[in-house]
Amino acid sequence: MAVDALVERVVLDALVPDQIEIALAAAGQLEQESRQLERQWTLRVERARYEAERARRQYDAVEPENRLVARSLERVWEEKLRVVETVEQEHARWRAQEPLLIGPAERAGLQALGENLPRIWNTATTSAADRKRILRFVIREVVLDQKRARGQVWLKIVWQTGAISEHHLQRRVHTYRDYVDIDRLRQRIVELNAEHKMDSEIAAILNQEGFVAALGCVFKGKNVWVLRTRWGIPTVKINGMDKNPMRWPDGSFSIQGAAAELGVTPQTVLDYLARGLLAGRQLAKGQPWQIELSNEQISQLRNRVRRTKRSKKEAS
Repeated sequence: MAVDALVERVVLDALVPDQIEIALAAAGQLEQESRQLERQWTLRVERARYEAERARRQYDAVEPENRLVARSLERVWEEKLRVVETVEQEHARWRAQEPLLIGPAERAGLQALGENLPRIWNTATTSAADRKRILRFVIREVVLDQKRARGQVWLKIVWQTGAISEHHLQRRVHTYRDYVDIDRLRQRIVELNAEHKMDSEIAAILNQEGFVAALGCVFKGKNVWVLRTRWGIPTVKINGMDKNPMRWPDGSFSIQGAAAELGVTPQTVLDYLARGLLAGRQLAKGQPWQIELSNEQISQLRNRVRRTKRSKKEAS
């Protein structure tokens, strides 16, 4: 799975010795700030408890016959108890969200892991379960969201040190409407097309530059042809914008050249190609045909044309 591969790469990149030292230094700063905040919370809780205890003593000290004062002090006491409960709950929620403190044993374990992780991770004896245990040692939580950005998976990694990192991964899409980088892809195809690159050449360049076709496949010439057609990007002909010559530089015939040589219409030549009477090729969809015609084929097809014309004349 691509997400697993990304998390693996992020962990391996993070757990090199120098990055671990940076992370531990940052974790040390977080621990110091956490301890300061913990002290502030402790003071708040102690103050609330003190106020509640004082209210209780005041209530206990009132004479029983002084009912109005007793009820008033009882309400004050109850309010102070509610304050204690609220502050304690807020303190508990804060502690649950705070990063775990890294003790000397954990710190030493992280440093040793950074020195040996690539070897441990890649050795044949390390099982998938072992790798999961390693990930749990350094990662507290991974949050995924496939709807935050078009064509992407958003990941948030919460590390055991308390640090948080965010990452984006291009996901497989079924249509180009969901493609993450559709504007840049279109612009790149326009640029390469303007450089007179064939669809297959454009596909190879897109693959080299890290673009991925729909469904996560590599680009092929037909993918580029589909996108060009959809976006109205014209075909770059092998002869540029000029009319097709009667014959190409390699000696093959164009549709027009074959038609003139055989004494038929261009549509008849296309018919012959479809029926296998002629052999030809296109460098890509939309490109001009290059038709191979030997002297023997020319003679045979001319005779065929004459017989066809004679048969039609006799039939009429």
